[in-house]
Amino acid sequence: MTPAEAEAMVRAVTGGWLADESSDVVWVGEYDGRWGIRMAQRCRDFTTVWFAVGERTVGYEAYLLPEPPHRCDEVYRLCLSRNYRSWPAAIAMDRQRDLYVTGRIALGSLTPDALDEAVGAVYETVELSFRSLLSLGYLTREKIL
Repeated sequence: MTPAEAEAMVRAVTGGWLADESSDVVWVGEYDGRWGIRMAQRCRDFTTVWFAVGERTVGYEAYLLPEPPHRCDEVYRLCLSRNYRSWPAAIAMDRQRDLYVTGRIALGSLTPDALDEAVGAVYETVELSFRSLLSLGYLTREKIL
């Protein structure tokens, strides 16, 4: 599959999700040269998943949380333990130490089902991680007590 064909597939599949009334996808579009979707979640209002088509893979990422101000080691340890069980998405840290859910699909393996599985993995990772990471890294003991 060529990158142009992959981009056309990503646009078609995500557009189908938006048209499906039973889908949690509420926005599909392009911003800053990337293609994205916004989906409703239970643990927070929305998560935006960005797709970037490259020469060999389609990368996807969703912002999870900024760098935690408290108990960073425990937050990162929890992220690593989640990554051990998570596929095809994992929690990663950028240069500013913000947390993202990321993954890649090889162009040769790209199908509508693979895209659906990737977005489902992002959704699940955010649902399972967001609240626990938030309470661990952003609430001080004084606020808990």
